[in-house]
Amino acid sequence: MVRTQPNMRIHILATLVVLAGAILLGVSRVELAILLLTIALVLVAEMINTAIESTVDLITQEYHEKAKVAKHVAAGAVLLAAVGAVFVGYLIFFDRVAALAHTSLQRLTQAPQLVTLLALCAVVVVAVLMKAGVVPFRIQGGLPSAHTATAFALATAIALIGQDPRITLLAVATAALVGQARIEGKIHSLFEVLVGAALGVLVTVVAFQLLVH
Repeated sequence: MVRTQPNMRIHILATLVVLAGAILLGVSRVELAILLLTIALVLVAEMINTAIESTVDLITQEYHEKAKVAKHVAAGAVLLAAVGAVFVGYLIFFDRVAALAHTSLQRLTQAPQLVTLLALCAVVVVAVLMKAGVVPFRIQGGLPSAHTATAFALATAIALIGQDPRITLLAVATAALVGQARIEGKIHSLFEVLVGAALGVLVTVVAFQLLVH
């Protein structure tokens, strides 16, 4: 399954990230057991979905209503398991991550302005090297992604002003969707989007440090 299915490799990577987060955030034994069961459910659903799809493709390559039902129901099982996993992750991780993010934002805004300015300069230098072709990465839509930079600047401002973890989560998720759209549209590469996000965050933090403090 892992050798042949890209989706399973993504699930495995997500599993490692979730388990690492669980260890770092210190979840309880009961919460860890729930996470493991949820992970197993998603993996099993993905395996059954793949088995059904492969079997249907083996039997017939022509369109058939029952084949359509089999594939859609199997895919729906994966979707249902994934949605359940999202809710479980929210209930277990959200309060811990929100508290950590709130503390990190406070430290970030209270950090010496020179530190943030140096970080911003480092990102700009990398962007210039990329643009000049010194660093051998592929440039697609220009470095950095201005749309992503703007989206993350707004998300950072919302986080610093509102300091409400739920609103911050929605703002960051919306900014991430902007970056994803630029990548899926083949307008920018992943690196260009990441640089844009870093610039947006750093510029906004610098502005708050200079204007608020």
